[in-house]
Amino acid sequence: MLFYPSERLALFIDGANLYGAAKGLQFDIDYKRLLELFARKGTLVRAFYYTAVAEDQEFSPLRPLVDWLDYNGFSVVTKPLKEFTDAAGRRRVKGNMDIELAIDVLEIAQTVDHVVIFSGDGDFRRLVEAVQRKGKRVSVVSTIRTSPPMVSDELRRQADNFIELDELRAQIARDGAKSPQFVQSA
Repeated sequence: MLFYPSERLALFIDGANLYGAAKGLQFDIDYKRLLELFARKGTLVRAFYYTAVAEDQEFSPLRPLVDWLDYNGFSVVTKPLKEFTDAAGRRRVKGNMDIELAIDVLEIAQTVDHVVIFSGDGDFRRLVEAVQRKGKRVSVVSTIRTSPPMVSDELRRQADNFIELDELRAQIARDGAKSPQFVQSA
C-alpha cells in the first residue's frame, strides 16, 4: 500500500460490497483493526460506513454492527431498505448507498489528500476520476481473488492504487478474541 505519513485520509466503506468481498474470501472483518491499520498510514480524518437497514424488523442482525461502528470511530450512514415486488411477483428489497457515498466523497475531497474507497462497484469510476481531477489520490480496496472478481476492471484501472483485500487479511481479519462477533447480511 502506498501511503505517505503526512497525508490526510478518509475511508469510505460500502458495507454490503465489503461484506460480500470478505465473505467471498472466507473471512470476517475486524473493523477496529481496519481502523487502526489505516490510522497508522497517515492522519485519519474520517471513516464512513454505508449500509441500508431494515427498519420494520423487530431485530436486524446488522443493528449491533451499526451501533458498534457508531460508538467506535466510524461515521455511519444508513437508510431504510425499500421493499418492492419484481416483474415475476417476487418480494425484493434494495438499499443502494452509492449516491450517499459519492456525495460525501466529493464534499470531503477538498480537506483530504487521499480517499480510500472500500468497494468494487464500477459505478464509482467517474467519482474516482472527479476526485483525481481535484488533485487527490484515490485507493480502491476490493478483491480480484474471488470468482468472479468483486472489483470492476474499470474502477481498478482508474484508481491510483488498488489494494487487494486478501492481502490485508492478516491485519484486519477477525480472530474471534479482539472484537465483538458481528454478522452483516448482504
